[in-house]
Amino acid sequence: MNLGKIGSLTKDTAQEIAIGALTFLSSEPEQLGRFLSMAGIGPQEIRDAAAEPGFLAGVLEFMMQDEQLLLAYTESVGVRPTMIAAAHLKLAGGVDFLAQH
Repeated sequence: MNLGKIGSLTKDTAQEIAIGALTFLSSEPEQLGRFLSMAGIGPQEIRDAAAEPGFLAGVLEFMMQDEQLLLAYTESVGVRPTMIAAAHLKLAGGVDFLAQH
């Protein structure tokens, strides 16, 4: 991932980071189950939920709540943990997906 400076983080790049995080979660069934439970959705509803504003921000928010998970993801993709927070801010736009569900 070529992410450049945090200040120049685009929404597309933030979405790319979040989609990568969701993909990472899907490789960790226990973590994915925790996320789905917190989001109040089932596995079959991920596709529909992903179209909702704030879903990808919710994925990143979930990652930031578990330091071990966050570090495992950032190490696997070669980004700094601060990029996850920056991407979350870019995508959140005042919407808290996890609180809505």
